[in-house]
Amino acid sequence: MRLLRKTPVLLLALALLPVACSTGPDQPETVAEAFAAALSSGDAVAAAALTDAPDPATATLTTLFENLGANDTVRVVGTDDNFFTLESTWKFGPEGRNEWTYTSTGSATDADGWKIDWDPRTVAPGLDLGPLSYSPVWPRPARVLDATGGELMTEQVVTLVRIAPDADLPAVAALLAPHGVTEAGLRSALDAAQGKSTTAAVLREADIAPVRDPLTGVFGVTLAPQTRLLTVDKALTGPALAGLAELWQEQADAAAGWAVRAQTAQGTQRIAGPDATTTSDITTTIDIDLQNAAEGALAPLTEPAAIVALRPSTGEVLAVAQNAPADAQGPIALTGLYPPGSTFKTVTASAALQADSDLTVDTVLPCPGKATIEGRTIPNDNGFDLGQVPLHTAFARSCNTTMAELGVRLPPDGLTAAAAQLGLGVDYVTPGLTTVTGKVPSAENPAQRVESSIGQGTVTASPFGMALVAASLAHGSTPAPAIVRGQPGTADRQPEPVPAEVTAQIAAMMAETVSVGTATALRDIPGLLGKTGTAEYLDDTRAHGWFVGIDGDLAFAVFVADAGSSGPAVEAAGRMLRVTR
Repeated sequence: MRLLRKTPVLLLALALLPVACSTGPDQPETVAEAFAAALSSGDAVAAAALTDAPDPATATLTTLFENLGANDTVRVVGTDDNFFTLESTWKFGPEGRNEWTYTSTGSATDADGWKIDWDPRTVAPGLDLGPLSYSPVWPRPARVLDATGGELMTEQVVTLVRIAPDADLPAVAALLAPHGVTEAGLRSALDAAQGKSTTAAVLREADIAPVRDPLTGVFGVTLAPQTRLLTVDKALTGPALAGLAELWQEQADAAAGWAVRAQTAQGTQRIAGPDATTTSDITTTIDIDLQNAAEGALAPLTEPAAIVALRPSTGEVLAVAQNAPADAQGPIALTGLYPPGSTFKTVTASAALQADSDLTVDTVLPCPGKATIEGRTIPNDNGFDLGQVPLHTAFARSCNTTMAELGVRLPPDGLTAAAAQLGLGVDYVTPGLTTVTGKVPSAENPAQRVESSIGQGTVTASPFGMALVAASLAHGSTPAPAIVRGQPGTADRQPEPVPAEVTAQIAAMMAETVSVGTATALRDIPGLLGKTGTAEYLDDTRAHGWFVGIDGDLAFAVFVADAGSSGPAVEAAGRMLRVTR
C-alpha cells in the first residue's frame, strides 16, 4: 500500500436510456433492455435469470460486481433480429475519473420465452477469461530532494507488525522494546481495537531485519510489508515534510494509470486501461545542513519550540524545525498562532516611521519604567527606566513604554497595514506548504493600540509569519515563500513595500539590539541583526520567548513556548548559527 493512496471507489451512474421498438414481453429487444437494466443496477440474480444459464451467470456476475462495483451504466444501442449491442461504462478511482467505456454484442433465443444466450463477453471484454478486477497503475516513484539534489524522502518498504487479540504479547514486547513498545502499550492498543487485530509497530527495513524471523514465529503476529514515502535520514523530522508528502501523493495520483485485469489459469491478463505517465523528482529548497542545525538547536529544550528559516532574496524555505514537545501539539512552526511580544516592535517602528516624517531613529523619546496610556499601565521588563533616549536605544533595549506611546498615535489600521507590508496577516497558497502568517486586527480604540504596539492583545503570529517579517525587512519587500524549487506561493494581496529608508533604519536598530541591546549573547556573530521578544499570555504571569534574526541572506524566527523570557530563544538561535559557520 502506498502512502495516502485511496482505495478505488467505484462511482458508477445508473442511466438506462429507453429504446424504441419494444413491442412486448416476448421480444428480443425487451429482454435485452431488461438485461441492461439489471446490469446497471448491479443485480446479478436478476440479470442471470434472464439468461439461458442462470447458475453460471449468477456466479460470474456476482464476482464481477464484488470486484468492480455494482453500479455500472449499461444501455442498448442497437438491435438486429435476435442480436443486440450494449454500451457499458464503468467509472473507477477517486471521484470516478477513470472511465472504461466499451460496446459488446449478444444474442437472445426464444425457448419458452426469450432468454439471453449466456456469454460473459456480452457483459465485458475478457470476462470469459476469468474474473475481472480493477487496480491503479502507479508511476515510478518520484524522489523528494533537498536543495543540493540529495535525497530527502524516497518511497521505501516498511513492515507493519500486526497483532491478533490472542497474540503472545510478552514475546512481542520483548522483541520490539528497542522501538518503545511495551506490553502495557500493546494491551491498551488491543483494548482500543475492540477485539480486532491492530498494528503494534511500523518498522523500516533496517529495523525489521533483526527481528523478522523471531516475530514470524510468535503466535498471533502477522507481518505486512507495504511502501511509504519516508525520509532517507530516519532522524529527520519537521512539519514541512507532511506538506511535501501530500504534494508527492498528488503528483503520483495525477500520473497514475489504471488497469482492468482478468485472472486466468496462467496469471493475470490486462484487458483495459492506460499506463501511468512519468513523474518528476520534487526538488525542494531545504538546506539540509541548516535543517539539521535547527533541529539540533531545539533538542535541549523541554518546552515546545520551533525555528523557521527563509532566504530573503528568493523566499525559499531553508529549514522548518520543531522539537518533540512541539510535534505533540501539531505543526506550530507553520500554523501555530501566538502573541509575538516585542518582536512585533519591528512592525510598530515601521508604522511609526512611515506615519511621522519627523520621526527618525535619533529622535529622543521618553522611556519610563512604566507608563499609563489610555488607562492601560505598561511596564518595562523588570521596570527598567532609561529616561530620555533616542528611538534606536529604546528599540534595542526593548522599551515597552516608548513603543506604546508611538503606537497609540497611529490610526486604527496603522499596525494592520504595516504588518501586511511585511507579510504578516497575508495568506499564501504555496505548493507543498500550508502556512498561517498571523492576525493583526484593526485596533479601534487607543487602549487596543497600546496593547497591539508591543505585540500583545489581539495580535498573533506564527513562527513562519515572524520569519517572513524578518525576510521582508532584509529583502525590502515580502518575497513569495516557496519550498519547492520554482513554485512560489501566491499571496491573497500585495501591499506596497516598506520604503527603503525605513527598512534601513529598522536594520540599524536590529544591529544595535545584538551589539548592545537585549541580544548581546549573540554579538560574537558578525553582522547579525535581531529582535528579542517576551510575550505574556493567559494571566500575564507566563510568557513565550521569541527571537527574530537576519544573517546576510538568511532570515529566521525562533519560538519557545512558555519560556518565561526571550533567553532560551536567543540561545537556540546561537546554537543554530554557530554550527553553520
